[in-house]
Amino acid sequence: MSSLRTVTYSRAMTFAKSERAQLCDLLLVVGPDAPTLCEGWTSHDLAAHLWIRESDPLGAPGIMAKPLASLTERRMNEAKARWSYEELVGRIASGPDRFSLFSLPGVDEPANATEYFVHHEDVRRAGSAPQPPRPLDTEVEDWMWRRMKLLGRAFFRSSPVGVVLERAEAAVESAPGVETGESARVAPGSETVTLIGRPSELLLYAFGRREQADVRSVGEPDAVSALAGRGRS
Repeated sequence: MSSLRTVTYSRAMTFAKSERAQLCDLLLVVGPDAPTLCEGWTSHDLAAHLWIRESDPLGAPGIMAKPLASLTERRMNEAKARWSYEELVGRIASGPDRFSLFSLPGVDEPANATEYFVHHEDVRRAGSAPQPPRPLDTEVEDWMWRRMKLLGRAFFRSSPVGVVLERAEAAVESAPGVETGESARVAPGSETVTLIGRPSELLLYAFGRREQADVRSVGEPDAVSALAGRGRS
């Protein structure tokens, strides 16, 4: 299983590549029937999703376009039948097909860093013995904070209350955490909930992993409940 060492990366091993490698290693460890935080998906389903997203132009559109979701599901099942679980994970580990848009220079980090981080945690934090949050390199957290400020309004566009993100430099699950003073309002509203956590945990919260993200919600109880009750982004 993944260790709790601080995740760092270099120009040769970007965060996206590091997360891809670590996720693939973990998928092989847990096997094809392990639970994930993606509702209804096993680790085998998740592997098929990742391969379709990068390397199947016929199946990929259904990931975003709900009318095509049944086609994507069929292509996922075909991928699972075509290759063994280990072969499928190996294909993900080797990167996108050379004709894929994801293989173009400069695309991998902005397109895949978030994707592979979230799905890595989908495996790490699922099941009866979930693993705790990992310490990430400051540079990674800085990148994620910029990402949250850039895309926060999109993430919380359907929020029933106002939302402010407050950056913390320490875990908040068992302690108040160390807040940096950096904040960003990402949703308007007469009632406001402040979400406090490290950028990586705020990102997981924004992607709907609310119960598993190490984020503290501050606000009136009704407002906090209303925000927590939203579906996955």
